[in-house]
Amino acid sequence: METIRIINFIITAIFALCYTYQFIYVPVSLWMQHREKKARKSAGRADIQADKELCDRNLKSYAVLICARNEENVIGELIDSINSQTYKGNITTFVMADNCTDNTYDVAVSHNAVAYTRHSTEFIGKGYAMEALLKEIRRDFPEGFDGYFVFDADNILSPDYIEEMHKCHLEGNDVITSYRNTKNYGDNWISSGYGLWFLRETMYLNYARYKLGSSAAISGTGFFFANSVLKDIGGWPFHLLTEDIEFTINRVCKGRKIAFCRSAVFYDEQPTSVKQSFRQRMRWARGYIQVFRHYGKDLMYETLHGNFAAFDMAMNIMPAFLLTAISITCNLLYGIIGAVTGGDITIALWSMFETVINACALLFVLGGITMITEWKNIHAGTARKIFSVFSFPLFMLTYIPVAFTALFVNPGWKPIRHKAATSALRTELTGSETGEKIS
Repeated sequence: METIRIINFIITAIFALCYTYQFIYVPVSLWMQHREKKARKSAGRADIQADKELCDRNLKSYAVLICARNEENVIGELIDSINSQTYKGNITTFVMADNCTDNTYDVAVSHNAVAYTRHSTEFIGKGYAMEALLKEIRRDFPEGFDGYFVFDADNILSPDYIEEMHKCHLEGNDVITSYRNTKNYGDNWISSGYGLWFLRETMYLNYARYKLGSSAAISGTGFFFANSVLKDIGGWPFHLLTEDIEFTINRVCKGRKIAFCRSAVFYDEQPTSVKQSFRQRMRWARGYIQVFRHYGKDLMYETLHGNFAAFDMAMNIMPAFLLTAISITCNLLYGIIGAVTGGDITIALWSMFETVINACALLFVLGGITMITEWKNIHAGTARKIFSVFSFPLFMLTYIPVAFTALFVNPGWKPIRHKAATSALRTELTGSETGEKIS
């Protein structure tokens, strides 16, 4: 049974080799946050006003794309938050009511969005809905738009979201992602687990990548792409289960970089049930397999030719998933063999225990750092915030059965049922345009 300990050690060593570089992102992010905070304090009113005037002198026409399936409960709030933006240029909101059996289309129209419907039992998923929506826009609005924002129906935007993204676009960025916060962080340990993960991804992956001159990664929703990008890719050909990662890798493999706008904040709703969470994350895990199968060679080629962003994205979508599956398989086999032959399985059990404890300790530290730096931006009570740091490792460990199951089961694409935003968050976002900025 000593063999299993050696196998687990090797897997841990490979894991460390693949991901040690990401630990550098933590001090980089902390240092850059400190510098930005000092710069904001030293910036005078004249500088802020000049920045705003530059933004207002270079207004563009933007389209907002929302693909929704049975989202009548939440889509109205998203559209209202778009209609309440401080940005002075033209914003047109488009909704694709995709395979809906509720009143999503009617709610969208009643909130002044341009809405379309699509029904297909063969081509199912957000990627197909996006492709259909862009075709409708191209037909009905042949003059086109300068750029496109993409949101999920359960999102809510801070009042200055589009204005801040517009400023980032004026700096020459043609694809931009933004600060992803959570509407229902305080609901339970599942929603807080998602929320803390996305905040860590936002500030200790994307923010650091951008500051180091590498490429950020699109994460499902809350992103922008210029019309020139749409022309370059020729519509929307991304139809895998994780079309956001597919789009990211398309950009990275072409040597393009995705920018990150920290000051553009949006909120989305996270699952609160084990069943919904398991199904959603299994779709993500299965999507990573699909993406690696389609783009693995391109990522390796770009990596060998010095494209660090390609290496970074390759590490994000496959090694952790693969190593986890190998570790589970080896430990299960050795445990079964030991039990059947009457051998001592203590070493195997202890090795697994050590691996889990080390993983929990690491996740606790990463979650704790994120909680400390993003404390003011998390919409939950003090007790829930503190508790979420301790429950975060447990949430992340539930990825183990998810990843293992995704090797054998294709969950397809199924909608997640959402509810309306909390009244406190709604009041905070819609009650004032001068709320506290991300600190």
